[in-house]
Formats: sequence, C-alpha cells, structure tokens
Amino acid sequence: RVLVTDNLSPKGIEIFEKTPGIETVVDNKITADGLRKSLKDFDALVVRSRTRLTADLIETAERLKVVGRAGTGLDNIDIEAATKRGVAVMNTPGGDTVTTAGHALSLLFSLTRNVPQASASMKAGKWEKKKFQGREIAGRTMGLIGLGRVGSLVSRRATRGLKMNVLAYDPMITEEAALRTGARLVSLDELL
Repeated sequence: RVLVTDNLSPKGIEIFEKTPGIETVVDNKITADGLRKSLKDFDALVVRSRTRLTADLIETAERLKVVGRAGTGLDNIDIEAATKRGVAVMNTPGGDTVTTAGHALSLLFSLTRNVPQASASMKAGKWEKKKFQGREIAGRTMGLIGLGRVGSLVSRRATRGLKMNVLAYDPMITEEAALRTGARLVSLDELL
C-alpha cells in the first residue's frame, strides 16, 4: 500500500495505479494527526515539500518500508529516524532542475525588463512604454553562488543562449568543471 500525501503529477500516480500489486491512496490534504493515524497501514509514503515526516511519525509507521520524495531535498524527512527503523528514503535529484533553472532565468528577465512594474501600470490603465523598456542582458555579467545541478544549468543557458558572462563562486568544484558550464570561478569577494 502506497500513501501519496502531496500534490504529485497525475503521471506519477498513474504509474502506481497501473502496477499490479500496488494499492495507491492519495490524500494531499492530510494533516499531521491524520498521517499519524493512517501511516501505520502503509508500506510506502510519497511526499513532496508539504509533508513533514518526523521521528515520532516514523515510530508509528510499523509497516513503512520506503519513503519517496518527489523532489531534490530531504530536509522535511527525519533521515536518522528512518534509518534506525530500516526505512529506505529516496529522492529524485534533478527531477525539477530544468524547471528551477528556467524559473531563475525567467525572474532575471522579469527584473531586467520591469515586467511586474509594467504589468501593474497596464492594469492601472496606463501606457508607459518608455518608462519600462528595461535593459538588454546579452553581454552583461551574471554572478552565481553555487554551480550544482541548478547553477550549472543556469550558467549553460546564460552563456550559450543569452550570451552572458558568468562568474561563479563554488568551493566544491574545479575550474575545469566550471568552465564546462561556461562560468569562470572567482572568490566570493570578487563575485560580490
């Protein structure tokens, strides 16, 4: 039995439902108390960010064998408590990397092109075209703190597609790895 407690793509739920031997229950409005009462009847739990799986909840989950986090982080799951109980915890690193990188770039466009201000002006019945022209981003320099999955993708898109110069600070990667994303590693002080 699989309990899904957060909004999950219908495609994901369909995979569970089509798999013989798996009974799927979806309750994406379940409270912590509701989870405490029902979790004991499930072998697997699928969460995203909303559900917090604490040590006390894990203790009540007698049948629980696996927790799947549809997303990158695991900060909403008590990994130590799960490990003590022999519950496997998995996530989907990179699952929303493209979306997150795209969102970061859309925010960059929104800010440089004054989209929020222009939208508010239009909704107020004004036409202030020159006031909200914004700035071109090609040839400008972007600073990134971190070149992990998302930062690397932002760098690739910014340098290759948008023709930006990217400076990055990340003490965990090599200069060569940074260059493969199009970024040049610098110190945090230089970046700021």
